[in-house]
Amino acid sequence: MQNPPIDPDVADSAPDDPVLTIYDEQHLVTYWRLLDAAVEGADWKEVARIVLRIDPDREPARARNEFDTHLARANWMADHGYRHLLRGGLAQ
Repeated sequence: MQNPPIDPDVADSAPDDPVLTIYDEQHLVTYWRLLDAAVEGADWKEVARIVLRIDPDREPARARNEFDTHLARANWMADHGYRHLLRGGLAQ
């Protein structure tokens, strides 16, 4: 696995596959930033603006979906997905 980009483009929804995806590998920094924000109790709208780069005032439904799916995937990574990373990332 190569180093993930610092600020990759974010899709409208995060993957929900039961395995590590290329998208996951590319968005590790995004996931960790979301987890940090959750621990800090940050407002989801502020996180959407800063981390996901979407304006929740202009696109509330899209922003909320993007935030919810990416935070769910970040939690999956923290609970399960990290095992795939320890094994070297994506299956070859």
